[in-house]
Amino acid sequence: MKLHSTAGGSILTGMNELDDQWANMLSLARQKAAEGGRSDVVDYLKLRAENDLVRDAGIRWLFDSMISIATTREGAASGIAVERVDPHNFTYGRANIVGSLLQVRHGVRCLTLEAGWTRTPADGFMKGGALAIGRLVHFGMSKNNSDLMLVRSGSNVVWREVPASGDTAVFDSERLLAHFHLFLGM
Repeated sequence: MKLHSTAGGSILTGMNELDDQWANMLSLARQKAAEGGRSDVVDYLKLRAENDLVRDAGIRWLFDSMISIATTREGAASGIAVERVDPHNFTYGRANIVGSLLQVRHGVRCLTLEAGWTRTPADGFMKGGALAIGRLVHFGMSKNNSDLMLVRSGSNVVWREVPASGDTAVFDSERLLAHFHLFLGM
C-alpha cells in the first residue's frame, strides 16, 4: 500500500493485513499453549505481544514525527512530497527487517526513513538488544545516513542513533529535525 501526500496534506495509515493476521496467529498459539498447560510458551508469547506493541508505538512516533516535520509550513512552502510504503522489507546486517518506508522528496533530493523489526526466526536477529531498527538515508549524501535502534533504557524505551564509531546517542525529535534541515540544504 502506498500513501501519498504533498506537504500540507495528510497521510492516511491503513491497517496492515499481514500484521493483523500475525497477531491473530500469535493469539491463537497463546490460547492453544494455555489449553495445553504450556505456561512457558504462554509467557513467551505474552512477552512477544507486549514487545510488538512497544515496537509499533516507537515506529509510529518516528514516522508521525517525520510526517509532522515534513508537512509544516516550511515544508509546504518548499513543495515537499511524502510517500509511505507498507509493508516494506530491508536488510540490517544479516537480518531481514519487516516494517514501513517513508520517503520525503524535494526535487531530486530524497530523505528515506525505514523502520521495522524481525518478525520470524527466518528473518534473523537484531543485535544490541534492539526492539526495532530504523534507518535514515540521505540520497547522494551517504556520510549523513544514520542507523537507529529502539532499545530499553531503564524503564523507558528510546531510539538511539548508531554512528559508524559505535557510540550511541539518544535520537529525538531535535535530531530528526536536524536531518530534515540537512535534507533541505539548510
